[in-house]
Amino acid sequence: MDVLERFMGYARISTQSAEEKESQPSTAKQFDLARVLEKELIGMGAADVRLTGHCYVYARIPSTLPEGMKERHKVGFIAHMDTAPSASDDHVTPRVVDNYDGGDIELGHGKVLSPRHFPKLLEAVGCDLCVADGRTLLGADDKAGIAEIMAMAEYFLTHPEIPHGEIEIAFTPDEEVGRGTENFDISGFGADAAYTVDGGTLGELEYENFNAAEGKVLIHGVNIHPGEAKDKMINAQLVAMEFNRLLPECIPANTEKREGFFHLCHMAGDESECRMTYIIRDHDKEKFEEKKRQFREAADTLNRKLEPTDASVEVSLRDEYYNMIEKIRPHMELVDAAAEAYRDQGIEPVFVPIRGGTDGAMLSWKGLPCPNLSTGGENYHGIYEYLNVNSMRKMVDVLVSLAQKLA
Repeated sequence: MDVLERFMGYARISTQSAEEKESQPSTAKQFDLARVLEKELIGMGAADVRLTGHCYVYARIPSTLPEGMKERHKVGFIAHMDTAPSASDDHVTPRVVDNYDGGDIELGHGKVLSPRHFPKLLEAVGCDLCVADGRTLLGADDKAGIAEIMAMAEYFLTHPEIPHGEIEIAFTPDEEVGRGTENFDISGFGADAAYTVDGGTLGELEYENFNAAEGKVLIHGVNIHPGEAKDKMINAQLVAMEFNRLLPECIPANTEKREGFFHLCHMAGDESECRMTYIIRDHDKEKFEEKKRQFREAADTLNRKLEPTDASVEVSLRDEYYNMIEKIRPHMELVDAAAEAYRDQGIEPVFVPIRGGTDGAMLSWKGLPCPNLSTGGENYHGIYEYLNVNSMRKMVDVLVSLAQKLA
C-alpha cells in the first residue's frame, strides 16, 4: 500500500486524546486505529504483533543478517496514535493539492492556508500537499510518522533479501497529553535504541527538548451580591488575572529556539472559584526550576495579600518530561547514523531543539535512548496543518536506510 494512501486512511480515524481523563488510553477511540494497525501488521507478516489493554501496539521485523552476524543495535521506531485536544479530529477529510504553485489554498469553510501567514509554504512549491477541510486538524502529528514506519515495515517484509538487523515497532496512545510512555513496555519492546518519528520539516533531527511541567491554579474567591460588594467581594477571576500578571512575560508568542515560557492553556470559573492550567517549559534545567519557583511565589504573594479573608490561591505542579540531551550524549552514534541516512537521500540534516517534547524524551530517561526524526508535517495542532507528501515519501527511504545502517 502506498504511504499516502496509508496516511489518509489513518487520518480519517478519530483518535483525539483527553487531558482530563485518568485512564489509559484517555479515550477509547484510540483503539480504533490501534486495531487497524494490529491487523495490517499481521497481514504483512510482522512477528510478535500484540495490542495491549493500555492501547500500545508492538511488532517485530526479524533480522535478515547472515547467520553468525550480529547487529550493532536492535533498533526501534515509534510513533503515537493520538491527535492533540487543541483542535477537532472528527470526520477529518484529507485531500491532496497537486504540484503546489505558491498561492493561497482554499481549505473550505471559509478558511485559507496562505503563504502570507505561513511563509514556510513557499518552500513546498512544486510539491504535493495534503490538507484538511478547514474544520479539523489533519493528524500528520503523528499519523504521518505511523504511515512512514508502516511503509518501511512493508518494504522490509516484502524484500527479505535486503540485509538488516532486528527492527522493533511501537505505536503509543496519549502522547499529546504527556502520557505516551506511562505503560510502555521497554523490556518487551526489545530495542536497545530507538527513534520517534514525530518531527516536522524534512531533515529535522532532534535530540534535545524542553523540560516540561504542568501547573494548576485553584482560586477561591469571596462572592457577594454586586450591589453590596464594596470592601467585601473578592472576585476569583480578577485574582486569576493578577496571578497571571505576576508571572514573567515569557509566553510562546514572544519566545523562540531555547527560550522557555509560561503558557496559559485553560481558564474557567466565576466570582467564587476560578481554575487555570499552565504548561511551563525551558531547555535549561536551572531556568526550568526557577520558573517553577516563580509559579509558586506568585501564589504565595497573592495569599499574603488576601489574608485574613477566606479567599486563597492553591497551586500544584507536575513534571511531565525532561530534556533528553543528557541521555543522548553517551549515544551520539544514533544521531550520526540518522544524519548519514538523511544525507543518503540528498537531505542535509538540520539539528534543532524541540520546542515541545516527544515520547522519546521520557523513554530516553527510562533507559531507551531515542532521538526524534522528521515526518514532513507542518502547522501541527490546528486547522492549518499540512503535510508535504514528497517529504513523507522521502522519509520512508530515510527510515529504510537508517535501519540498515544500524545492522
